[in-house]
Amino acid sequence: MSGLPERLSAIKARISEVASSCGRSPDSVRLVAVSKTHPAESVREAYEEGQTIFGENRVQELLAKAPDLPGSIEWHLIGHLQKNKIRKVLPVCTLIHGVDSLELAQDIDRVAAELGLFPRILMEVNVAGEASKFGFAPDKLRACWEQILTLPRIQVEGLMTIAPLSEKSEEVRPFFSELRTLRDTLEKDGGAPLPVLSMGMSGDFEVAIAEGATLVRIGTAIFGHRPSLRAKE
Repeated sequence: MSGLPERLSAIKARISEVASSCGRSPDSVRLVAVSKTHPAESVREAYEEGQTIFGENRVQELLAKAPDLPGSIEWHLIGHLQKNKIRKVLPVCTLIHGVDSLELAQDIDRVAAELGLFPRILMEVNVAGEASKFGFAPDKLRACWEQILTLPRIQVEGLMTIAPLSEKSEEVRPFFSELRTLRDTLEKDGGAPLPVLSMGMSGDFEVAIAEGATLVRIGTAIFGHRPSLRAKE
């Protein structure tokens, strides 16, 4: 046996426990099972155990897997989206987590109009200011927020961040707290709700939930370590 059903069940139970301990409904936190580099068979196994939301980092991998899997799966693109891949991914993706510039938001809006779609997106924020990561600086997002809200096709549902790697999850709590505070500010400035906070991964999702995460992105703790595929990593 793969052990995947047991790992998935354990993660779901822990999410529920942490949410309850924070005074939140377990239903307020949804799990995105990050299936990057793992085969479609593993996705199917998790789906058969009741997991319906899966996250992929790369458009090419998402497009290769999706046709062979149930149409009721909710696919999230959690990695960087290149502008030349927008047209391919919009019809397949339920939610795009990593919109990291005004220009990308504008391009998504334009292509969505051509395709007759209204894509759901999250704005990626590089809260820690790490040079190795994509995302808006918080001040930059605030500066162009009004422009983003004028784009008619995109549906901005919230914010996403990737915390710095740390062996101690408590050390990344301030970054999750800052994202929540930024979300609250943008809600007030824009006058529209931003219900989604995508933050927290296998090593820090508990702290992220405590700070208000509504989506946690967990791969290794469910699927195990990623296969060593040169073309993917």
